[in-house]
Amino acid sequence: MSVSRRKFLGWLSAAGVGTLVGTSARAAGNKHFTGYPGSFGVLHDTTRCIGCRLCEKACNTVNELPDSDPSFDDLNVLEQSRRTDAAHYTVVNRLAPVREGGKPLYVKKQCNHCLEPACASACFVKAFKKDPSGAVSYDASLCVGCRYCMIACPFNIPAYEYDEPLTPRVMKCTLCQPRIEKGKLPGCVEICPGEALTFGKRDDLIDMARQRIRKYPGRYVDHVYGEHEMGGTSWLYLSPAPFEKLGMREDLGVKPAPELTAGALAAVPVIVGLWPVLLTGVYAMARRRDRIAAKELADAVAANQAAADEALAVKMEEMRTKAAKEKEAAIQREVKKALAEAEEARKAAEEAAVAASDADAEPEASDKEEDK
Repeated sequence: MSVSRRKFLGWLSAAGVGTLVGTSARAAGNKHFTGYPGSFGVLHDTTRCIGCRLCEKACNTVNELPDSDPSFDDLNVLEQSRRTDAAHYTVVNRLAPVREGGKPLYVKKQCNHCLEPACASACFVKAFKKDPSGAVSYDASLCVGCRYCMIACPFNIPAYEYDEPLTPRVMKCTLCQPRIEKGKLPGCVEICPGEALTFGKRDDLIDMARQRIRKYPGRYVDHVYGEHEMGGTSWLYLSPAPFEKLGMREDLGVKPAPELTAGALAAVPVIVGLWPVLLTGVYAMARRRDRIAAKELADAVAANQAAADEALAVKMEEMRTKAAKEKEAAIQREVKKALAEAEEARKAAEEAAVAASDADAEPEASDKEEDK
């Protein structure tokens, strides 16, 4: 059957480019995912936070991250507005008092562990996934370093190990998932002296937050941040001030992030989904027109899916090979730079030695002239 360019484009349109998203992540589907039943989360009551930074210290200890510079005992860093990075999964920022003459307000920031994470919808190798525990987990062995997750996250959380030349990873809060699986509390929750952090089932935490708002209506804004934002998050907040004053976005709405980001970002690696979408659409239209047997269609789709899987494997290997070459080139550049610097140092040392020798020789010549 001959296919004109017009028909070809028509079939592609009928198949729907948005179908590409379906191969990118579980959370990118059209059905709103309201969370796993019984999943866990954390409620951060900012009115109880004292800015001690013990949660930061516990986080680095539990996740075996490097010590902070300056140390966690240095509270001067609270003067700055900080964000998470590869060496700090969580940070505490100090904000202006809600009322004049009042106490400063402190807020802890980390991955909010969305119910429908944008990072997962943007990741075409499925390195991110939403776990039944409530955590958004990350598999570094699958990651190819594209960093689409960093672009997709509406909370600006994922960080990249730019200073790691060989095996860079995307770094973010893990919700202490290994500890949760062992029946332990997340490190930050366990150490918090003011009970500003409460760990439990997400539904229970929402009820607890609403009870506090009802009991102390003058203390809190009548809203639980994270209950509905971007489809909901496992990390929830209570605040005495509008959340925008805490540096938190209030323009996100309640629509899950994948509905806003998955289509645009997941379409970038076209090799992942183009062939299944294209050929499935072609066969679907041809079946309606030419009444192709169901078995023929099923066989064709299976064959095309197999071809797509093979193409993806090839693409993945190419990307890994490219990444390895780039890393090797970076190492070679550093080695050459070090050798050049060593050579310059050697030459400088020789010149200094010659200059010193000439300086020693001049007094001897002067002494001989005086003897004459």
